[in-house]
Amino acid sequence: MSPHAKLISTFSLLIGTTITISSNHWMMAWTGLEINTLAIIPLISKSHHPRAIEAAIKYFLVQATASAMILFSSTINAWQVGQWDITQLTNPTSSVLLTTAIAMKLGLVPFHFWFPEVLQGSPMTTALLLSTMMKFPPITILFLTSHSLNPSLLTLMAISSAALGGWMGLNQTQVRKILAFSSISHLGWMAIIILYNPKLTLLTFYLYSLMTTAVFLTLNTTKSLKLSTMMTSWTKTPSLNAALMLTLLSLAGLPPLTGFLPKWLIIQELTKQEMTPAATVITLLSLLGLFFYLRLAYYSTITLPPNPTNHMKQWHMNKTTNPTIATFISLSVFLLPLSPMILTSI
Repeated sequence: MSPHAKLISTFSLLIGTTITISSNHWMMAWTGLEINTLAIIPLISKSHHPRAIEAAIKYFLVQATASAMILFSSTINAWQVGQWDITQLTNPTSSVLLTTAIAMKLGLVPFHFWFPEVLQGSPMTTALLLSTMMKFPPITILFLTSHSLNPSLLTLMAISSAALGGWMGLNQTQVRKILAFSSISHLGWMAIIILYNPKLTLLTFYLYSLMTTAVFLTLNTTKSLKLSTMMTSWTKTPSLNAALMLTLLSLAGLPPLTGFLPKWLIIQELTKQEMTPAATVITLLSLLGLFFYLRLAYYSTITLPPNPTNHMKQWHMNKTTNPTIATFISLSVFLLPLSPMILTSI
């Protein structure tokens, strides 16, 4: 992929995201989503590998269908209400259509099947964009329309996402697929609380993006695409692998790491809203995800791989740790003591 094409795609991604998150008109929000979709496709298929082309086609078909549903939903609402303002979503049919379309764009259950396949066919940096930046505009639309969404439908999707995201990630050996199911599981946590505390959903998304970025950048540095390659990557970057273990445990939501904060606040808010059964179920379902995070953490720090080849630690390190990765890992691990300051902003 030429540098000019990469620059244009990256710039278009920034423009599309900015248009969507700053617009109050349905047509402008839809335009931003379309710009994003068209800009990310060259980044997915830049290797020209058949799997990458397949991933790009799957992504295009799903996103085009979801965008058409958003346009259909907003048109029905404008026909009934008489205006195109995003916050004036009052028609029940439009609300259900929009929830379905956004679930399709994000990869919530039952519209999640495309996401692991697309991530597996994408390069590591593009997979990072798909897991973080590309989810921001749809979550912003959910945030703006949270007061008029269907609570039963969204709660059902959220609990199903937390369940299937954890369950389907158990038997995976490809790191990108595991992180895709991790993303689906985290989206369940975000979706269940958006009706009651939308700002908490945004905080959860920001912290999830922070931790996921740290994990993807570390895996990209160590060139770990499968669990088997993670087992031998300690010979190249032992300190980075130790930090990766802590970041993965933070992503699992274990105290006293950063990832515990959003789960703690969500459980607290659900209990306040007298949704203790939902809080109990989604907390128990997070144990499924904890299993494959622990497995990843174990593989990232294993020092005696189960094969006959003798792996010795390299005495000379070819690469120093990137300061960007070090910053993201530090924030992903040590942010919990700042929770009182964070709580005052939501």
